[in-house]
Order: sequence, then C-alpha cells, then structure tokens
Amino acid sequence: MKRTTAGAILGLLLAAPAAADAPRLALPIDCTLGTTCYIEDYVDILPGDGQRDYTCGLKTREGHRGTDIVLRSFAMLEAGVDVLAAAPGTVAATRDGMADRAVTPENRAEIEGRECGNAVRVDHGGGWQTLYCHMKRGSVAVKSGDVVQAGDRLGHVGLSGLTNIPHIHISVLKDGQIVDPFLPDSVGGSCGATAGNGLWIAAPPYNRAGLFTAGFSKGVPSFDAVKSGAARVAQITPDAPLVVYGFAFYPEPGDLLTLWAEGPDGEMFRTEITLDDPQIQLFRAYGRKAPAGGWPPGDYRGYVEFTRGGRLIAIRHADVTVRAP
Repeated sequence: MKRTTAGAILGLLLAAPAAADAPRLALPIDCTLGTTCYIEDYVDILPGDGQRDYTCGLKTREGHRGTDIVLRSFAMLEAGVDVLAAAPGTVAATRDGMADRAVTPENRAEIEGRECGNAVRVDHGGGWQTLYCHMKRGSVAVKSGDVVQAGDRLGHVGLSGLTNIPHIHISVLKDGQIVDPFLPDSVGGSCGATAGNGLWIAAPPYNRAGLFTAGFSKGVPSFDAVKSGAARVAQITPDAPLVVYGFAFYPEPGDLLTLWAEGPDGEMFRTEITLDDPQIQLFRAYGRKAPAGGWPPGDYRGYVEFTRGGRLIAIRHADVTVRAP
C-alpha cells in the first residue's frame, strides 16, 4: 500500500505494539497544528452531566468521545487533506458513501446511527482500536483486512456525519471503552494531572483559550444575547444590517480576532480586532448596514478567527440566508 514519505519513515521507526500494550499515536492528519489546523474538542472525561477536558478545561462537549482536529478552511476540504493511520494495525471496518454536508435540523434524522460519517476503524491488538470519523465521501482508501503503518493514508478529511465543520474525529478505544489519549489513566473523571505525552509519541500542545461560538445578528448584540444564543439569526431580509460576532474564552492581551463575511458577490467586509484588555470571556462584533438596494438574496457565511502571535487557536463560522420579504 502506498504511503507518504513521512508515513514510510514512521512505519520504520515505530514497531507494532505488543498484544497487551497501548499503541503509540502519531498525528492522524496531514496538517500543521496552529497553522493549517487546530484541536477544537477533546474527550469529555466527566461521567454523567457536565463536561470537562483532561486539563479540567472547557475544550470539550458533553459526552464527546474523541479528539477533533479542524481544518483552517473549507478550501482545504475541497483540495483534499489526508487522514493518516495514527499507529500500526489492521483495518477492522470501513464506511463510505455518506454525503459531505453540514448537519441541520432538517437532515439530522437521516444520519441517526451513522453520526461518525464515513469512517475507518483500525485494530492495534490487545483490545486497542482507533476510529476515524467524518471522512470525505469516496475518499476511503483502505478496506477491512488491510495492514497499515503509522502515517498510511486512510482517506481525506470530510464533512460527513454529525458535523458542520471540516475535521477529523479520532477516538481511542480499549475493549470497546473510550480512552483519552492525553490522560489514559484518568479514573472517575479525574483531570488536571501532569499528563506527559499520554498515548501520543509527542502530545500536541494544549491551549485553554478558544471560541465558544460565532453567529450572525441584525445589529451589535448584547453579551447576554450572545451567551444565550438569542442573538443568532438564520434568515434576514435584504434591508437588514449584517453583523458577525464571536464569543471567546481565556484570551490574553495582544490576541487577535479577525471577523469577516462572504456572500454571493464575494467578501463583504473584514476587520481585525486586537484584544488589549481581555476578560475571561468576551465577545466582539463587526458588520455593515445594507447597501442601497439591499443585500443580494442568497447564502452568506461569516467567520471568526482567533490567533495568538500568528498561531491559530480557533476558527468558527456561521451561516445566514438573505430572503426577499
């Protein structure tokens, strides 16, 4: 099976794990963290209600069962970004053929039971497996029974299953139970311990800052409306203002939020906001009044990008449709 150069080198350096040993994981995607991709969510290690990541931080969702690595742009999705085997093993199962489309309330029922989307599951022996979700339709490059090495291409990052952003979700399982690769010895939801590399060959660095959400509104919203979700609109009339907002947590002085929006006629506006006196949580908003004659009908997408010293921390997007009254 053909491998990338990096995959070939890793395959020579990394021996397959012994039957009872945990696999040692390489990054399961061909991107550069902080430049072309970033980690959005970690495993929720808290049993029951509530959520927390392995540091006791905010970067997870209730019941989240893996690590999400998000592409910087939808253009990268279209160009094709490789999903890579994180460790040597044997392909146990695959699924392909699901459409690449963002989940909506209207199509949510269609993916029930297939939330992982197009996927590959790799067996590493000793009860250890890795599962790779949300791959691009038609891109799965392996079949059950194939032997893979770390760095072998499994397919491309997609937008299939329960997602609205281009990313790869990787879950690590031991005897069918989720294991957090950053803190594999967590017991009962314990967090905050010095994790070292966990199951990673070199653990990706953690940054506690991020974005809760981005959205469109008809004007600069109140902070309460941002936090509750009341500020978000999905449709507007052509004469309404278009405002993009972003809700950030744990920013530091000098961090940069870039907000912009694109519509049927291309980019509508863009601004960069330096956070000189940030709070633990904050939002920023920017937009434009409707032009003479109103916004052209169609679909619009807004973005909020959060960077620190040129390094990508997070990016969120939101969609709105302009409809004639």
